[in-house]
Amino acid sequence: MSKAPPPPHDPALSAAEMEALVRKYDSETNFRRLGGLTGAVVTVLCITLSLFHIYTAGYGLLNEVMHRSVHMAFIMPLVFLLFPRVRAERRGRAWGFGLAFAGLYVFLGWTLAQALAGQIPDAARWGLVGLGVVLGLTALPIDRVGGHGDRLAFYDWPLAIAGAGFSLYLIVFFDSIFIQNVGFPQTLDYIVGMVAIIIVLEAARRTMGETLPVIGALALIYAIFGPYLPGDLAHRGYNIIRLVNHLYLGTEGIYGIAIGVVATFVFHFVLFGVLAQKSGLGQLFIDLASIVAGRYSGGPAKVAVVSSGFFGMISGSPIANTVTTGAFTIPMMKAKGFSGRFAAATEASASCGGQVTPPIMGAAAFVMTEMLGVPYNELILIAIIPAAFHYLSTLFMVHLEARRLGLSGMDRHEIPRFLEVLGRSWHLFIPLIVMVTMLLMRYTPFLAAFWGIILTIVCSYIPLILQTVGLGRRMDAATALTPWKLKEALESGAQQSISITAACACVGFILGVTTLTGMGFKFSGAVIDGAAWLGTALYALNPLTFITQTDITLFFALIFVAIACIIMGAGIPTTPTYIILAAIAAPALQQLGVPLLATHFFVFYYGVLADITPPVALAAYAGAGIARSDPMQTGMTAFRLSMGKALVPMMFIYAPALLFIDFTVYDFTLAIASGVLSIVALSIAYIGFFQAPVARWEKVVLTVAGLVLVAHDEVAIALAASVVLAIMGRNWAKGRAAATAS
Repeated sequence: MSKAPPPPHDPALSAAEMEALVRKYDSETNFRRLGGLTGAVVTVLCITLSLFHIYTAGYGLLNEVMHRSVHMAFIMPLVFLLFPRVRAERRGRAWGFGLAFAGLYVFLGWTLAQALAGQIPDAARWGLVGLGVVLGLTALPIDRVGGHGDRLAFYDWPLAIAGAGFSLYLIVFFDSIFIQNVGFPQTLDYIVGMVAIIIVLEAARRTMGETLPVIGALALIYAIFGPYLPGDLAHRGYNIIRLVNHLYLGTEGIYGIAIGVVATFVFHFVLFGVLAQKSGLGQLFIDLASIVAGRYSGGPAKVAVVSSGFFGMISGSPIANTVTTGAFTIPMMKAKGFSGRFAAATEASASCGGQVTPPIMGAAAFVMTEMLGVPYNELILIAIIPAAFHYLSTLFMVHLEARRLGLSGMDRHEIPRFLEVLGRSWHLFIPLIVMVTMLLMRYTPFLAAFWGIILTIVCSYIPLILQTVGLGRRMDAATALTPWKLKEALESGAQQSISITAACACVGFILGVTTLTGMGFKFSGAVIDGAAWLGTALYALNPLTFITQTDITLFFALIFVAIACIIMGAGIPTTPTYIILAAIAAPALQQLGVPLLATHFFVFYYGVLADITPPVALAAYAGAGIARSDPMQTGMTAFRLSMGKALVPMMFIYAPALLFIDFTVYDFTLAIASGVLSIVALSIAYIGFFQAPVARWEKVVLTVAGLVLVAHDEVAIALAASVVLAIMGRNWAKGRAAATAS
């Protein structure tokens, strides 16, 4: 087999170009570059917030509402100081969304004014309408107002103060609202609550784009206009007074479980990840991945998969992960002969895989623990098998593509020696080992993160200390977290939690409206009715009746829920995506008898898949920017490379033994064997190569057989496995014959 010539060398992107890529595709890090007094205020707020969370993680949290309110009081002003009003590439569509949100804000002000008739003077009621108009104007992308780039608009400071104010209001008047007058809110409570709803929508729009705030706004409209909706969508309806009371003055809305998770779990692990990166953990992951996979065929691509998996375990952003590790791996893959499209897709697929990989799973593991009541140490053990299937799929396709192109591994001098890596970086393992051990011993996640953070700082000085006493000469003392680096890390950790906090506050609207209106059950009913209708129609066309009507209904319900998960997860971070889907989509599968744990893993996996599913495959688009490849084609390739992540949820619905549900050794072994063979068959069909080029008819047969292998039926598995193994044997013989002839 002839070796494909490598493409011309493509120079790596500069640091400024990589930063521009992240800012373009990752709304969460599109920060202004601030200086002067505003920059100093932002720095103080960020560092204070980080220190507050480190202290409370180690020495005890405040009460539920107070802790979440303090977190929000710091985050909301940072949103309006750090994020532009409108991103440059979105100005074309900003007017339409801006007018819609402005209209909503005016409507909320007018509605509250009507609801408070008789309780406040008419002048104050008109003032509420005026307040809605003023806040509505802030949603309009008027160029002359400014605020598009690094310079603030004149009303960004008032919005920042209002953002801090509605949480400080709860802190200052906590006793009055939640103890003395509980159940009897005052007029001012409702007014501040209306402002809070509008500010949260604006914060989500600035940080996340339009998708999530539009869903949040639709939830509010659905709650108010319920009596006027047709059919099963209709409900009794809730006025603005009840809505503000539910979403602001309690723990069912803005200050609900979503913000609780961010303020107690997500923030701490984001900060730990930033500190670990500053101390050299990212380079350690790349070195270890090079040692493990670099020497094999297509080595750089396999290094990308392994290193991105390592880094993704502690990273909350697939896009940032793609750019961070992709800056190293994508040019190397291209230099070895992979196309830019395939290189970028491989990096994006592997980076998104980190979100489903224990022990952190992008912080979703802690949310699952809260929502399911499953102990954390059990949950991460359950998550190992599904995550392994994803990486098996990606690695096997990368291997087949490398063999098809005749590519070699990395040169020996490019692969670091294990003892050298261990000698200079052994101290970086200490925080990880301690943190994971504490998690497995059922200590609280925030206490484990506390010691992880403290030990990361302390251990970063080990090389410097050893070199001072004449030891550790091979260690890199430059990785010590000096006061300046520590300041940068504390600031960056807080900044990276801003977007997910704004997103989770907006998710509170969706969860709150769901509990008020039963929206989740209505969605479940619609899914089940649609699936049952299709099931009945197809069952009538099934003359052999070897598939029951219940099986057909479940299959289409899975398809409908998977599509809904991918759509709702587009452009939204992993944690809020999972929270939304667990509340709305998961109940549909539970009503069909699917185990609770399996439903949550199902919606979680398909929600994560949205990051590499066109047309909103943001991680793939970021990788395409590094590889200089076509974004849409890269997205399609990344989706196919993530076939394992798309296939695995189906596996553990039909074979729940993979999640240790109704576990027997026989069922578990059968599920593992059929799952592995299914991934192998579909990988060969997609790449079109196994020792020799695969014929078109073989691709079709392998695809069908690979899908059949997902079904947990012994006869079907045996027949499909026979077909797959026969085709593999045929191509193996063809490959051996071609090699002998050459």
